[in-house]
Amino acid sequence: MNARVQPSAQSHQHAPSYYAASVNRSLSYPALAGEVSADVCIVGGGFSGLNTAIELAERGFSVVLLEAHKIGWGASGRNGGQLIRGVGHGLEQFAGVIGNDGVRELQLLGLEAVEIVRRRVEHYAIDCDLTWGYCDLANKPRDLAGFAEDLDELKSLGYRHELRLLQADEMHQVVGSNRYVGGLIDMGSGHLHPLNLALGEAAAAQSLGVQLFEQSAVNRIDYGPEVCVHTANGKVRAKNLVLGCNAYLNDLNPTLGGKVLPAGSYIIATEPLSEAQARTLIPQNMALCDQRVALDYYRLSADRRLLFGGACHYSGRDPQDIAAYMRPKMLEVFPHLANVKIAYQWGGMIGIGANRLPQIGRLKDQPNVFYAQAYSGHGVNATHLAGKLLAEAIAGQESRGFDLFAKVPHMTFPGGKHLRSPLLALGMLWYRLKDALGSANPL
Repeated sequence: MNARVQPSAQSHQHAPSYYAASVNRSLSYPALAGEVSADVCIVGGGFSGLNTAIELAERGFSVVLLEAHKIGWGASGRNGGQLIRGVGHGLEQFAGVIGNDGVRELQLLGLEAVEIVRRRVEHYAIDCDLTWGYCDLANKPRDLAGFAEDLDELKSLGYRHELRLLQADEMHQVVGSNRYVGGLIDMGSGHLHPLNLALGEAAAAQSLGVQLFEQSAVNRIDYGPEVCVHTANGKVRAKNLVLGCNAYLNDLNPTLGGKVLPAGSYIIATEPLSEAQARTLIPQNMALCDQRVALDYYRLSADRRLLFGGACHYSGRDPQDIAAYMRPKMLEVFPHLANVKIAYQWGGMIGIGANRLPQIGRLKDQPNVFYAQAYSGHGVNATHLAGKLLAEAIAGQESRGFDLFAKVPHMTFPGGKHLRSPLLALGMLWYRLKDALGSANPL
């Protein structure tokens, strides 16, 4: 079987990915019909919306969640399944806005984000193949030097999980490839089946009294002290609104939409490998990710398939054949897989922000409208943190984390909806050229 999906295709079913083929539960929720009321209406049935709903319901709020397609239809159900510590990139750049103490707090929140996932899976007994162990891969000596700094920083933050720096001659311990000059093992990060996690969280939300509706695309929002959210066949009246659509926000709120760039990311899954093959590729069953701009990330599934992803596209144009596009990248890392078949290929949109920090806050002119978006490829953990912070803010609880994220300004991408992707694609081409040139001068 070689299942494929065009990432931009609109569907009322999950993309025919490996994840959709291996779900461990089948859930279906009705479309909204008529009028309902709640304390909070959430738009978006991915990790952001589901976890905000759980956090709010645990605090006693009535919640309605609207999803345009199926729960977990977007990036939450299609991503690489890597659960990696941290939020944002280069947090020191925000010291002028939130101070050094604020930067340290964001670093700590990036560690807490993974623990939120850990606790949620344990508390609700969600079967999602959660496996601990991750390794950052160094493409160049300067990457390895950066890992040493990361290790020292994590220790200064009181990180409680095992960390270990690997040199080039030790890399065979974690990956069966000669491509890397070193790595950083982190046993507090890992990997999981993202669609099974999303479906498990949907079941948890429903058990707490959250009303979930699928096939219920929002076509209009009436703002005010009470918001009214309209779908084709119904409407929701609520005191508060949460927009958790990320790359799929489209034109629902142009102000927020202009601050997040939808970018395509792609994954292939091989046929099941033998135990010996799998052990040769990734001996400790870790998630792995390199450091290039056009990064590679990969891991093994529970049934020993290699899931290989990357090739983030900012151009707005998707490959006609994802497998043909991604397979050569896989073979650069693992040339001995030349005779292994690709069983699944799929892609989807992730949300990128200009400064790579998740955008979590409330609208200035509508204080009862909250949002979370632009996770820039680190959404599995950051969405769960966002859900907690949004719930704290809506509940009126002290939330230093929400206040810190909300203070950071976010640029609107130039060029409008139609030109922002091509303009950014040109900029990213420059960084990729620098990456390539840097390989010749690795210091």
